[in-house]
Amino acid sequence: MAFGFKPKYIEEFYLDKFTSKQFLTIAIETAKKLQWQIDYISETGFIAFTNNGRWKWNAKITFKIDGSRASIKSECIGNEMFDWGKNKKVIEKFTNLFIDLKYSLKTEDVELMFEEIQNIVPLEQDILSKAPQTTNEKITDAFSIFIPRPGFYVTPILIDLNILVWLVMLFSGVHWLAPDTESLINWGANFRPLTLEGEWWRLLTNCFLHIGVLHLLMNMYALLYIGILLEPLLGSLRFISAYLLTGITASIASLWWHDLTVSAGASGAIFGMYGVFLAMLSTNLIEKSTRKALLASIGLFVGYNLLYGMKGGIDNAAHIGGLVGGIIIGYAYIPSLKKPEESQLKFWTIGILTLIILVSSFVFYKKLPNDIGKYGKKMEQFALMEQKALKIFGMPRNSPKEKLLSEIKDSGLYYWRENVKLLNEVEKLNLPEQFHKKNKIILQYCKIRILSYEFIYKAIEEDSDQYQLQIDEYNIQIEETLNKLRSLAGEKQ
Repeated sequence: MAFGFKPKYIEEFYLDKFTSKQFLTIAIETAKKLQWQIDYISETGFIAFTNNGRWKWNAKITFKIDGSRASIKSECIGNEMFDWGKNKKVIEKFTNLFIDLKYSLKTEDVELMFEEIQNIVPLEQDILSKAPQTTNEKITDAFSIFIPRPGFYVTPILIDLNILVWLVMLFSGVHWLAPDTESLINWGANFRPLTLEGEWWRLLTNCFLHIGVLHLLMNMYALLYIGILLEPLLGSLRFISAYLLTGITASIASLWWHDLTVSAGASGAIFGMYGVFLAMLSTNLIEKSTRKALLASIGLFVGYNLLYGMKGGIDNAAHIGGLVGGIIIGYAYIPSLKKPEESQLKFWTIGILTLIILVSSFVFYKKLPNDIGKYGKKMEQFALMEQKALKIFGMPRNSPKEKLLSEIKDSGLYYWRENVKLLNEVEKLNLPEQFHKKNKIILQYCKIRILSYEFIYKAIEEDSDQYQLQIDEYNIQIEETLNKLRSLAGEKQ
């Protein structure tokens, strides 16, 4: 895809019995009656712009006379890849009015008009035949994809924002190619145990994070492509609303499907925009010839990426969630797109869609089970109680006997027994098998600690060495149990 391409429509005329000056004069008068803004006039033509308003679609019109023929070209000002027939309509309006004037104006009237044009605008240098772009001009055009403009406003902002987030992450020390899981979570990735434990904002922040520069570039290319196609058709408000809402539906789908996946990237929202476009392509909002080619192209893109997403390491649930959300939003937009003059219908559609998606997402958010999140909280409690239970080993050797015994009984044994209760509660949670396996080993570790503390208590209370053999045996069992846990952690990695 060449991003410098601008959609256009061209028609040609024969001068017939008219001179080039007469033909040009009638064409300029036509442009004035259409209220075009004429920026340049020469003896061989003119350049004008439609005047539909700052934030609406506009075109550049080039009228040029070459010998016995004249041509008029209408091309998009923005970065649209398709004009949905708008350039053709511009030319049709011009042609209809031009024909009326051509047969209604008298020759002497045309001559007077031409003299007025000469008096107001010197017809000198002809810039209608421009030289090819220089390298610097091409570079400037390439950078234009990052600059918001009417008809292409939201897409550059989204691209800039995603790149900015990646740069900030990079300068904060996150790896540029393969950021680790901890970094992604710290920066707001979607992770079920945390997202469902009150960190709901991850549903949106994860849409602006990327797992390395390659992930960023691929997603920004896809966003640019769909933005060039879709934003001019939807308008900026519909486009940004659909992007954010499908980002949320993608995140909710990812939470529903995955227990422990750390999800990040704009692809869920981007798939949502492709879903919106697929809905548009199934209607007559777009000309049939254009619709058929685009439907094949977009369908192939979506199908390929969904199939590719079935391989490991790709959050296909987010892709599907975004796509389905986008299709629903796309069909909801159709009535207001068919009646562009009814602005209230557009705002009501966006408002109702936002309310429905946010409320339904909230219900899903609250009803999704989060036993892994609960497990994480329980294990945080476990770690705190374990720390308190082990305080005895930090006490000075010359501590009074009564203080040592009190520490073992009231702190050590108490907290190990509390941890046993906690681990028995954990066993009731709906967890993956590896969690239950780990839990049983930790439970065994706690029970051995309790037996060891009981013998240590007796040895201190009786001031005797007769329990040392049992204590040493339990210490060996404790070390073996800890090694099992380390081994299990290594397998997970």
